[in-house]
Amino acid sequence: MAEKCTRDFSLPRPAGNINLLWIHGASVGEAQSSLILIDHLLEAYPSLHIIVTTGTLTSAELMKDRLPDRAFHQFCPLDHPEFISKFLNHWRPDCAIWMESELWPNILNELKQRSIPAILVNAHMSSKSFKLWKRFTSFSRHILDTFEIILCQSDMDKQRFDLLGAKQSVVTDNIKYSAAPLTYSEDDLMLLRDILGERHICLYASTHEGEEVKTFNIHERLKQSLPNLLGIIVPRHPERRNEISRLSSKYALKTSFRGESKTPPKNDDDIYIVDTLGELGLFYALSPVAYIGRSLSNDGGGGHNPIEAAQLGCAVIHGSKIQNLQDIYDQMHSKKAALVAKDEAELEQIISALLTDQDKCASLQRSASAFAKEKSGVIKTIIKEISPYLDCI
Repeated sequence: MAEKCTRDFSLPRPAGNINLLWIHGASVGEAQSSLILIDHLLEAYPSLHIIVTTGTLTSAELMKDRLPDRAFHQFCPLDHPEFISKFLNHWRPDCAIWMESELWPNILNELKQRSIPAILVNAHMSSKSFKLWKRFTSFSRHILDTFEIILCQSDMDKQRFDLLGAKQSVVTDNIKYSAAPLTYSEDDLMLLRDILGERHICLYASTHEGEEVKTFNIHERLKQSLPNLLGIIVPRHPERRNEISRLSSKYALKTSFRGESKTPPKNDDDIYIVDTLGELGLFYALSPVAYIGRSLSNDGGGGHNPIEAAQLGCAVIHGSKIQNLQDIYDQMHSKKAALVAKDEAELEQIISALLTDQDKCASLQRSASAFAKEKSGVIKTIIKEISPYLDCI
């Protein structure tokens, strides 16, 4: 099936004696988590086909580039009975898996009415969401009753789902721990290493509004003591390139953009903006130090996945606003596998210390890598919990 991504239902349901699993993830984070699961499920069930739905263009592009054979993408139907009915009539899934925390009442109710077994995987319930759902106990119980089992990221998540009416829940840890390392081109990596030579490098990964300005401020100051420093910014949303370009013009820093032609940084660049999709792995592999974005951003933060950086040998730094991934970061801190900066000034101090103290940087890199390796078996637990339901379809 060559075309793997479309906005409508033009793709036919796979023919023959097959089982069809529907996996839904709201956006990029959930989509990446689903990819871990998809590879293992397709290997374990040769007759299984998987339809993956997401709701954003960025996640759709990710799916288009990375879905294996027997898996394909559609945009999720709107949470309205008419669209849901059309979707389910067309695809007739045998089972549904929901990723993380996006619970759409009409879709889940329709699954329940059609007796389509559903599983909530990598379930997370924030304190804010729990307080909201707790105000509507009977409604939350009705929605959660759709799920045969809820696989929770943490003990706290399990406690909250149980209090809201989950009929069965278990703690399996976070599926992100089992992600395969991000891929990258070895040729591109060698080219960048040749160009940059012995320069100090710091990566700012998956940044959001408010974090790029901190990067420019930090590098304007650090340039005095580290004149060969290169800051690499990989914004979470590359379409913000014009916004970042306008910001860069306010600083006395030489800034360049990678662009679709993948133009490498110049020797005198201070800041290099990677405004492309799918190259984060390359820059984790290149950079000894990585700040993980949306942890000091203007939108209230929440955090992004630090495991990807740890797997590729980075010393991991993050800000204080990591509430959506608090459990991962807490576990990393317990193993001395990450450092936290409460604000811009502290972030600058940590970056400077790591880039000027090779032993300190190497120690943090080793701890992060060991943590990622230790946690990589989570997917086996998740597959074990899912298998009884897939065996019955």
